[in-house]
Amino acid sequence: MATAKKAAKKSSKKAAKKPAKKPAAKKSAKKAAPKKAAPKKAKKSGAKRKPNAAFMKAMTPSSTLASVVGSMPIPRTEVTKKIWDYIKKNKLQDSINKRLINADDKLRQVFGGKRQVSMFEMTKLVSNHLK
Repeated sequence: MATAKKAAKKSSKKAAKKPAKKPAAKKSAKKAAPKKAAPKKAKKSGAKRKPNAAFMKAMTPSSTLASVVGSMPIPRTEVTKKIWDYIKKNKLQDSINKRLINADDKLRQVFGGKRQVSMFEMTKLVSNHLK
């Protein structure tokens, strides 16, 4: 029996000595993955985007603002456009910082007596003159 055990040990040693064969390394250029088309967005049901009713509502300008934009009731968006037309026509933008507006006599009344106002502050001050 002793010889049978030795034979079993020898066979296990032979199995341990042989390493498993590794596959040969492949040298291949990476192929660029094909670009997938962007998924289409689900269509919104129905019509186009509706304008904001609050901006489109005609508002009556005060008498001081009417001297610049006219006395007819017009929406806020049009008031802003007309004020900018007036500013550019009379060259009232600051030459260094175009965001600042140098008020003339008419605009100074609209801006509450301020000589210079930023374009963002202007819309706030003008909204006080709309009813």
